[in-house]
Amino acid sequence: MTQDDTSGVGAGGIAPRWTSSAKSGVGTALSPACRIWFTLSHGILNEVYFPRVDCACTRDLGLIVTGPDGYFSEEKRDAESVVTTVEDGVPAYRLVNTAIDGRYRIIKRIIVDPARNSLLQQISFEALHGSVHDYRLYVLAAPHLVNAGSGNTGWVGDYKGTPMLFATGKGGISLALAVSGGWRSASAGYVGISDGWRQLQDTGELDPRITHAADGNVALTGEIDLAAGSDTVLLSLGFGNRPEEAAYNALASLQAGYKDAERSYVADWRRWQSTLLPLDEPRAPPPELNRYRISTAVLATHRPLSFEGPAVASLSIPWGFAKGDEDLGGYHLVWPRDLVETAGGFLAAGAPQDALRILAYLRAIQEADGHWPQNAWLDGEPYWTGIQMDECAFPILLADALRREGALTGDALLSYVSMIERAACYVVVNGPVTGEDRWEEDGGFSPFTLAVEIAALLAAADILEIAGHDHNADYLRQTADAWNDQIERWTYVDADAASADLGVNGYYVRIAPPDIADGASPADGFVPIKNRPPADSYLPTARVVSPDALALVRFGLRAANDPRIVDTVRIIDAQLKCDLPQGPLWYRYTGDGYGEHEDGSAFDGTGIGRPWPLLAGERAHYELAAGRPKAAMALLNALEGSAGPGGLLPEQVWDKPDMPERGLVFGEPSGSAMPLVWAHAEHIKLLRSLRDNAVFDMPPQGVERYIKNKTTAPFVLWRFNNKTSQVLVGKRLRIEVMAKAVVRWSSDGWTSESDIETRKNGFGIDVAELATERLPKGALVTFTFYWPDTDHWEGVDFSVAVADGAR
Repeated sequence: MTQDDTSGVGAGGIAPRWTSSAKSGVGTALSPACRIWFTLSHGILNEVYFPRVDCACTRDLGLIVTGPDGYFSEEKRDAESVVTTVEDGVPAYRLVNTAIDGRYRIIKRIIVDPARNSLLQQISFEALHGSVHDYRLYVLAAPHLVNAGSGNTGWVGDYKGTPMLFATGKGGISLALAVSGGWRSASAGYVGISDGWRQLQDTGELDPRITHAADGNVALTGEIDLAAGSDTVLLSLGFGNRPEEAAYNALASLQAGYKDAERSYVADWRRWQSTLLPLDEPRAPPPELNRYRISTAVLATHRPLSFEGPAVASLSIPWGFAKGDEDLGGYHLVWPRDLVETAGGFLAAGAPQDALRILAYLRAIQEADGHWPQNAWLDGEPYWTGIQMDECAFPILLADALRREGALTGDALLSYVSMIERAACYVVVNGPVTGEDRWEEDGGFSPFTLAVEIAALLAAADILEIAGHDHNADYLRQTADAWNDQIERWTYVDADAASADLGVNGYYVRIAPPDIADGASPADGFVPIKNRPPADSYLPTARVVSPDALALVRFGLRAANDPRIVDTVRIIDAQLKCDLPQGPLWYRYTGDGYGEHEDGSAFDGTGIGRPWPLLAGERAHYELAAGRPKAAMALLNALEGSAGPGGLLPEQVWDKPDMPERGLVFGEPSGSAMPLVWAHAEHIKLLRSLRDNAVFDMPPQGVERYIKNKTTAPFVLWRFNNKTSQVLVGKRLRIEVMAKAVVRWSSDGWTSESDIETRKNGFGIDVAELATERLPKGALVTFTFYWPDTDHWEGVDFSVAVADGAR
């Protein structure tokens, strides 16, 4: 390998940015030998990932066409693109890019070489006006090695006599770009200063002196020789831990050719797709795309075979064109919640082994105290540091779903008991309040999080019982019962004047602040609204609603026809429903700020939330649970109709009049993440649920316990982080603390008193039950604590009133 030592013109380049998150295709090879993932948008390659699916290594790679009289055309801006896959369920792409001015057409076929770390593009150029010899064709590549556009070095060189373009970045990770026939001319410069795009704009030629750009935001440009006698060329982008390795991969793939690589690539995908359930059976009318196979391919594309188990949330960076190196992770990180949703999609599609691999990965990255990080790199290193209790509970539900499907039994199931017990311990010790809700914003009592926690405790109890841990199983069920009894006290409010006009008696709020556990009403107080300007950053708790309340049905805690649920649905639809050409979608919650600004500019820490297609999938599951399959099918069409032109589902869609200058069209994907793997998993689960005429992932334990048998707890829980102010007539008061204590209590104003010692249970919680079940309404129970380990009294009295009635 040779490297020209000529210094590049300019220094550093402009501040680097990522690119559009609105992908039209994503792909990888189903081969452990391959460690490359790619994305497409606007007819060109965008981020390419190596050596892990969380390591973006390019911004984009596209073509420039020049011609007589200063003609200059960049295909991503000046051509209309049509993207198709070579067959259903196989993310091998054919792109047809036709110049808007009618001068040329570029046809590409794109795959990853299954045998080595190279990405191949077979490129044909057609002159639609004049002859091929009137034009010159250039490749423009923007390396971002790794997850960074700054600190890259690019140069023009060769490997074993084959001309190549090189770049290297953080940790030595490198790429090499080669073309059949060799580069006719080439350049390596700084973006915005001396890059090939600017050279071609200014002079129509590449400057032979600009062949090296060190430690900056660099661009590589190479001219394809259209006069070489063939209208089709092969472009090979190789990666490696060193420039030489990258060059070897690029050259080896170039020499092996495209045809055999595509045949092997397609065969591997076709083989995997053939093992899945045929949820793409004919529908009337049939969809123009096989959206089921698109969704299954999206799930499989976002996980590495060489790093078994994880899958990232999306191969995109939301509003990436407005973000730089400070957005290190984008969405190419592992969120345990999204990962369990992905596993559910695999399970619904009939791929239990893929779901089992995810469970094994979750077991490996579980923290020592039993919780999972908010999100993490593939190796489990946390990225953000919040605690979300649904993410701590979801892996339990996955284990139980696999058990109920017969995919996790016997010794294999027992091998997960430790993981499940530690996770359940974390939930019962730290719940039910969550530090952050599922939208990663607010802490408190969230109906969604409560539903996941309670369902997970019941599921864990079943598994622990199978393992012979009966005492711990009993405690988990008791805790689930006690929390389930309190859901309405924590999250349900009576109708006010505005909501009463809708004919409702009350509804579940999006989230209630933690201090309601001390006796305040969820109707009181304010909820922080993140991502909004300071003047709009708080709303009254009772005014903020969310489709999250439907989780109480999805996870089996409340019936779909429960009047409180039905009333809440009316409120949700009145406040959050958005009618679009494809059908209705819903916003995340009242006042959401995570989306573009009013003028369509990118989210930058503030904005206005837009509708989420996956919420149509969740609503469809609710309609199915309510016995309305036709309504669920209509919502399936709305979900699928929200996809981009390649069938990929976005995180959000645009809900205002078209802004073509910003690429925003009413009802079509916005600038947020696309694809969102979670949305594709919800799509697969909905197809399975519609086929089975039952909600696929609804845990059965809560349905049996709370909806059919109306089970309630014989006690009310009191903790320092959940100081309930009432105990219902006929119930005991259970006190739980985190250290050995003596509880001194009285029900007659300390005229008489009793002492009771706590007893430590299997989860390290000290428990005492006060015999309050015979006290009359209006009685006041007062108590305090003596801590024998430190030989001191609490010095404060606590009170709980005996009351009757419940919501």
